[in-house]
Amino acid sequence: MVEVKKVKSRKKKLKQRLPVARVCIHAGENNTIVTFTDLEGNKIGGSSCGVAGFKGTRKSTPYAAKVAAETAVTAVAGYGIEAVHVEVKGLGPGREQAIRGLQSAGINLESIIDTTPIRHGGCRPCRRRRV
Repeated sequence: MVEVKKVKSRKKKLKQRLPVARVCIHAGENNTIVTFTDLEGNKIGGSSCGVAGFKGTRKSTPYAAKVAAETAVTAVAGYGIEAVHVEVKGLGPGREQAIRGLQSAGINLESIIDTTPIRHGGCRPCRRRRV
């Protein structure tokens, strides 16, 4: 008796087309991270200065942030993103250049929002050091 094996048919994954997306830029002191998400917040792709090929102190340069933003744009090129809402968090050196990297890659910026957390009040500081 011959057994017939059932072959599972695979469905081809279709990348969704997103005309508008959100870009979250985390500009830290030592690194800049660029993340593309859809408007609900689900991650599409991204890059950072380390992924772009910079190591050590060169990661904390504005040029590295610009290259990281351009690398992130090429990573999500299949989604057909035309315009983005930019959210910037942090006070690092790559803050402005990451936005310029998005513009040079040919993406329209609809809005730029600063979401840097700012303390007002906060916890009581430690006692003053006596020497």
